[in-house]
Amino acid sequence: MKKVNTKTLEELTWESPKGTFGGAGIQISEALGRKPKSTDVRERHPFDVELARIPPGKSSCPYHSHSQQWEFYHVISGKGAVRHADGRTAIETGDAFIFEPDQPHQLINDGTEDLVLYVVADNPFGESCHYPDSQKWVVYSPERRMMRSEHLDYYDGEE
Repeated sequence: MKKVNTKTLEELTWESPKGTFGGAGIQISEALGRKPKSTDVRERHPFDVELARIPPGKSSCPYHSHSQQWEFYHVISGKGAVRHADGRTAIETGDAFIFEPDQPHQLINDGTEDLVLYVVADNPFGESCHYPDSQKWVVYSPERRMMRSEHLDYYDGEE
């Protein structure tokens, strides 16, 4: 058995150049030994778990969909909204929701305190993502590469 205590793990933070997107996350699966780029299922793990934190006024990332990945979310504290194909849905402490492949989504903290949630995603091989607002694609083969017709920055066309 492998065990970690999330209180002792480093929180990774990120913010986009203009500050529209930002957040923090504790990479629980990686602390338990997950190697994201490995093709060995024992090293890759069948799912990825993150304890995510989105500050007030931020979105965690641009609106996007995954070609093969499922994502499950469980709100631990705070309030916010999820943008999805049918509009926006308010979320709060205790809410759980899931997105299957090809369902676009975006988490938004429109509250006044941090939005904290668990994110659990499976790890399919051959994953790609589409960003409808900027008409970009990200392809993992083997590294992450943003593109339309040439290599692009992750936030290109998003803010």
